[in-house]
Amino acid sequence: MAQGSENGSSFPSFKTSPLRERVLGEVHSRPFRPLGGPRTVLHYAFLTNTAEAVEDQAWFSEFCISHGSHGPAGGARHHTLPFGGGTLSWEQHAEFTTYTWDGAANAESVFGKVPATHPFGAAFRAPGNLLVAVRLELRNWEDGEAWRNQFDGGSLTVSNLEGGAAMVATDFRQDGDGLTRFLVLNRTLSDVQSGAVVQRLLEVETYRTLAMLGLFEATKLQPEIRGYEIELAELTGQMKDTSALGANQDLLDKLSALAASLEAGATASTFRFGASRAYHQIVKARFETLREEAAPGELSMASFLARRLSPAMRTCQAIEDRQAMLSRKLARATTLLRTRVDVELEQQNRILLQSMNRRARLQLRLQQTVEGLSVAAVSYYVVGLFSYLAKAAKEAGLPVPNASVTTGLAVPIVVLLIWWIVRRIRQHHGEH
Repeated sequence: MAQGSENGSSFPSFKTSPLRERVLGEVHSRPFRPLGGPRTVLHYAFLTNTAEAVEDQAWFSEFCISHGSHGPAGGARHHTLPFGGGTLSWEQHAEFTTYTWDGAANAESVFGKVPATHPFGAAFRAPGNLLVAVRLELRNWEDGEAWRNQFDGGSLTVSNLEGGAAMVATDFRQDGDGLTRFLVLNRTLSDVQSGAVVQRLLEVETYRTLAMLGLFEATKLQPEIRGYEIELAELTGQMKDTSALGANQDLLDKLSALAASLEAGATASTFRFGASRAYHQIVKARFETLREEAAPGELSMASFLARRLSPAMRTCQAIEDRQAMLSRKLARATTLLRTRVDVELEQQNRILLQSMNRRARLQLRLQQTVEGLSVAAVSYYVVGLFSYLAKAAKEAGLPVPNASVTTGLAVPIVVLLIWWIVRRIRQHHGEH
């Protein structure tokens, strides 16, 4: 029975699931940090495997300690460090790691010189290959004059966010430092709302880049899958003209090797395509949360990205569908050919069994002949012995009328007796 807590509470205490704290804490993980303009945000995402992630966490812990702070706890996936008049945020994800730093923006101009206090200098250690690099400027609405010349007009997108509470502009191109620029002009957002908008925009850029990785995997697989399709067509064509067991077995070996190669490629690409779909869904969810709408006469971010991102996702899906369809066709062809080989093997086995039956009947006849000869031979020797006994008995004076007659009369009796004994022996062995 549940008991009350020691502090006198009337609520009972129950046995707690070991996952409860982690589940409840997950909603508070990676919280939005309040941001008040003007601020410059630098965001980098690096592709990392398991070993690189472990090494990076160890390095970041030492980096935090060297700057007078504690590092991330064991098993932690995110951590923040006060740095250079701003905040450095570290986050680890399934296949990438991000570093995000915000500091005071250049007071002279939008996208002016980056503050020298940022952490991404010579002392910074990149955990893996760089994939995403973003420079985001958060400015007050009245500070956002003459910003269009900072972007490429051919790909410029301008959108209103949160029902017009802010505006964002970007061209999704790299500047001279290799950074994709975003400009957020705040009309009426609070600092908490500004922090949420900035984080979601960084996530849009990060996840849309990660989602596009599936396109290049699909492009790499296209010629390979086409080769499989051509080879399968050739093998199925040969099946129509092949009837010999050896040729069918060779075809079956080729189909099995082709199926194994296809499944190996499909297994290797499953994670990439699944991850791309998940990242694409995150991008769409972030746009919905931002309540993005194109500014009058401008192109929105969602519509601009959809021009290439959606076809890329359809290409990935098409490659997956072709892999699945090819796998089904290979399975059907392999099953059909294996059935044909099994039928031919059964036919050969039936012929072999018939041949064995004929040999067994011949052996039985031979055995019966040998048994007849054996009865005659044994009878001959037994009658001979009986003849010697009759002659010896007569010479010894025993009442034997005629040894020859006695021997002749004994012949049928001996023959029947020997035949009966051989038959009993054969029956005895047959029972065992």
